[in-house]
Amino acid sequence: MKDDGERVKDGAIAMLKVQHVNRTVVRVVAAVAVLVAASPAFAAKPQRIVSLNLCTDQILLDLVSRQRIAALSFLAADPTMSSMVEEARGLKTIQGAAEEVLALDPDLVFVGQYSTPATVSLLERLGQRVVKVAMASSFEEIRSVVRHMAEAVGEGPRGDAMIADFDARISAAKALPDSSPPTVMAMQVNSLASGPGSLLDEVFEVSGFHNMARDAAAKGLLGPGGRMPLETLVLNPPDLLVLANSPDDFRTVLGDNLRHPAFGRVAASRKSVHLPMSLWLCGTPRIAGAVETLVETRARMDRKQGAP
Repeated sequence: MKDDGERVKDGAIAMLKVQHVNRTVVRVVAAVAVLVAASPAFAAKPQRIVSLNLCTDQILLDLVSRQRIAALSFLAADPTMSSMVEEARGLKTIQGAAEEVLALDPDLVFVGQYSTPATVSLLERLGQRVVKVAMASSFEEIRSVVRHMAEAVGEGPRGDAMIADFDARISAAKALPDSSPPTVMAMQVNSLASGPGSLLDEVFEVSGFHNMARDAAAKGLLGPGGRMPLETLVLNPPDLLVLANSPDDFRTVLGDNLRHPAFGRVAASRKSVHLPMSLWLCGTPRIAGAVETLVETRARMDRKQGAP
């Protein structure tokens, strides 16, 4: 039987063991906390975000609250280019010089694949967190870009929701397969036509049209940059002419093709629809609106053709 001294000694040893275990637990918990804090999934969400690209401007506006946006590109406020002028109203816009960006002290900067290389390089060398975003030229690339940006701003679930909504709208609007779809051509300023592999080409296909610019490209009739000669359009006009711009949008030689009398006669003799360039210039989920407009136009054309 242990005397009082031995019992005191045993109690002290037991207390030391408990303290050792407690210190070990504290160290383990602290280590786990450090690892969690360092994980991208638990990192602090950026609160002063700058976008230097029109396309990232628009996706960013759908991803985060206005309070987290320090600045957008100046094109975000241009109604001929941006589909989200109202959403961008009141937010700071910048030209994109490195000095402008640095003055805003951002914690994240989005740039496009064609953003000024010197600016991007300088920002990176100065330690800015720069995320480069590719220009989407297909529906699948739109999904990829949204996921990429959503991860960067810490809004993965919001990005997933945007993609789900985009897919639902496309699925609901998508035209049924047709062995002989009506033809379509988009005529833009400077005689630009959206040929094969372009975002608008996929929009046409999903909407139940055949893009005549594909045929022109296959025959070598598209000029530099995808320009459609006016003569080609006049000799073989499409069933539907998509007008992306008004001649008044560009009061320079760039809009001369839309003001030409021959083009005017084609436009007057064919079914046409206005599909603002701002709706499809960038690969964002909002291009679903272009699909919905074209599918509705196709339905009206079918009803008119079937009418007695």
